[in-house]
Amino acid sequence: MEKIEVFDAQHLQAACKILADTQLGLTGSEIGYILADCKLQDIAPQMTKWKRLFNALITAQNNYEVGNHLIMFITRALNPVSYSRDKDTFNWRKNELNVVLAFSGFEVGDDGKVRRITKEATLKGALARANALKHTLEDRKAHAEIFKYCQAELLNDNYFHAVLEAIKGVAERIRSLSGLGTDGAELVNTVFSIKAPILAINNLQTETEISEQKGFGNILVGLFGTVRNPTAHAPKIVWQMSEQDALDIFSLVSFVHRKLDIATKI
Repeated sequence: MEKIEVFDAQHLQAACKILADTQLGLTGSEIGYILADCKLQDIAPQMTKWKRLFNALITAQNNYEVGNHLIMFITRALNPVSYSRDKDTFNWRKNELNVVLAFSGFEVGDDGKVRRITKEATLKGALARANALKHTLEDRKAHAEIFKYCQAELLNDNYFHAVLEAIKGVAERIRSLSGLGTDGAELVNTVFSIKAPILAINNLQTETEISEQKGFGNILVGLFGTVRNPTAHAPKIVWQMSEQDALDIFSLVSFVHRKLDIATKI
């Protein structure tokens, strides 16, 4: 392995906090195993996970005056074979590490290997390079309309506003397809009514098809009422939006857009 320059202590600490994250990081036993596998001394096994890892890596870095040990640890910790049944955890660790590593001129690839990149000097640049949320949505094959309406928010991993813009995009697309200018439940109930529909997602000939049209309208009304309206009116600090919630909502929005793809104007 080539000789890698030492990492700034703040960069090293940030990487250790991700690798040893309380919820999605490595367990204490996993950290101990990988340290041993890298032939690194476990300086303080009794400390909290991230401090334990930081002490081991900073000691090795100071002793050998190289930054290779962090790269070695990450490569072993993100071996894709270990995540065959837990792809989401792999993606979270990889994407979070890439934000930190970008400042030192490195990134983790989908193969778990660390490679050199051009150093980033700003948080905006590091986030744009990592772009965790956008990559996850692309991996899930999310509908293209989602990216059309909330590109900037996705680039900043802004779950709260990305979800809001994506759902506003659904309403805008329904208005465009139907020619109406209303919004929310009024728009949905008019456009996808059974008696005088403007748009239909099927032939509306059988009870099953009629039920599907009704159910689709209910999904849309629920989506606006449950997610869009609270996010539109409540401050971000009050209405919390987790990454998991955002991804689940995006999956539903993607489903809605695929139904709109096949909708016909009556």
